[in-house]
Amino acid sequence: MSAFDRVPNALASALSERGFAALTPVQTGVLEPGLIGCDLIVSAQTGSGKTVAFGISIARDLLGEADAFDRPGDPVALVVAPTRELALQVQRELAWLYAPAQGRVASCVGGMDVREERRALERGAHIVVGTPGRLADHIRRGSLVLDNLAAVVLDEGDEMLNLGFREELEFILQATPATRRTLMFSATMAKGVEQLARTYLRDPVRVNTVSAAKQHVDIHYRALVVHEHDAQNAIFNVLRFYDAANAIVFCATREGVNRMMSRFANRGFAVVALSGELSQKERSHALQAMRDHRAQVCVATDVAARGLDLPDLDLVIHADLPKNTEALLHRSGRTGRAGRKGASILIVSPRARRRIERLLQEAKVTAEWGGPPTADEVRRRDDERLLGDEALSAPPGDIAPELLAELLARHSPEQIAAAFIRKARKGMAAPEDIEPAFAVERAAPARAAAPERKVGPGFGPADPTWVRLSVGRTQAAEPRWLIPMLCKAAGVTKRDLGAIRIGEDETMVEMASHAAQALLGALGPDGRLEKNVYAALAEGAPRPAGPKPFGKPKKRDGGDKPPARKKRAWTPHD
Repeated sequence: MSAFDRVPNALASALSERGFAALTPVQTGVLEPGLIGCDLIVSAQTGSGKTVAFGISIARDLLGEADAFDRPGDPVALVVAPTRELALQVQRELAWLYAPAQGRVASCVGGMDVREERRALERGAHIVVGTPGRLADHIRRGSLVLDNLAAVVLDEGDEMLNLGFREELEFILQATPATRRTLMFSATMAKGVEQLARTYLRDPVRVNTVSAAKQHVDIHYRALVVHEHDAQNAIFNVLRFYDAANAIVFCATREGVNRMMSRFANRGFAVVALSGELSQKERSHALQAMRDHRAQVCVATDVAARGLDLPDLDLVIHADLPKNTEALLHRSGRTGRAGRKGASILIVSPRARRRIERLLQEAKVTAEWGGPPTADEVRRRDDERLLGDEALSAPPGDIAPELLAELLARHSPEQIAAAFIRKARKGMAAPEDIEPAFAVERAAPARAAAPERKVGPGFGPADPTWVRLSVGRTQAAEPRWLIPMLCKAAGVTKRDLGAIRIGEDETMVEMASHAAQALLGALGPDGRLEKNVYAALAEGAPRPAGPKPFGKPKKRDGGDKPPARKKRAWTPHD
């Protein structure tokens, strides 16, 4: 007998209507003959169909041998989920699964009208799905009676404990009959989860369908090394490069979500936000915009996106890095679901690289390391998408032949092709230029030797060339506009530049020898770079700043201020 044959007829018909030809490993695992009626602790990766798994697992406990429920009254099953989004998602899944069995599924979640929930419970429900706080509130008020419960499901038990719901969970479980069957779905078996299982589950059987070798096999992990000041530009280029139907960007805080959302909206992306400060109505509208493809990018915090399920989510970006393996796998598990391919991109600063390498190793995940897409790579990908556009290979269809003939008569094929390209590129924001920060090989230097710094061809500690510029802090000199100016004037790349030391009225720039010569050769005899910026070769490397003296500075005799330093007129031969 196959696992499908062990599903009650009513639920089997619902699965067939949804196109289920076979069950997933977790759905098959909970239907093993020896597990009927047993309390279970189930481990399964996100996107594996665990909602359907516990739905079909408890079906016999709820229906017995009948094909349909009797008239609804007090619930016979209770499902507890950590967040509103996950609870509402579970409610929708169980509603279609139990529809042929005439099952009524009600939800009780924070942020919704409690009076309407109370009326729904008074009308009766076979299954109730809710969050711990709201369920406990209904139990205390007497609007939720659990005397007839046959099964309780704790979905993502580890996350509920992480969010501080232990007291509510214990209160709920103590209000249920001792004869109930309990299923706990938990990604990890932390100490709190084990203690909860020992207290409230009866001789539970462990069902583990997560294989270390197959964990997130449909997700391509990439770790992109980026300087911190270029992080947002890198995320923007990643979004442009992948051009995913739906993408989610994870931030650590609400402030980060708001800041990132404003940045993407200004660059032309259709973007929505999910954070704890939003009402349930606002969250629902944001998720519906993603499902309808009215929005392309969702910026979210971890808590707000818990249990988030978007069918076309192809790209996950970790703008703020996950703190542990659970957060990494949970975030990444939003994509690569139900056999679809997905990508999980980590934006890593050079100083965070070793920590992320350890995190990936602990999560048993192999990531491809590299740099973010460059502006040229994004443009090439745009061209590839343009040349592969389905509109170019589609037949004319209902387009009038007279219109086609008139268009060809009035314009050349080159003009028509150019117009098509302009239309396709209209509204696209230009990709960002990003300073390279990734090195393929990172050999650790010997302790006694100073580390060599390779910046460009033929450039090293023994062959530095320093160029002096006539701008400094007084003129608001910053690397972000000095570097493009030097590269453009010399016809070189950022790899040919080294250290930049900005002084009060002048700046010293370390350059590869060939780059410095190219720069000075491109300038006139006065060394003029721009309107008020001049360049000249420096005499050797600048002196490093000495250590600051301890204690308070000594007073000058007489308390007089030091004489003002006179500025010298700039000449390229200084």
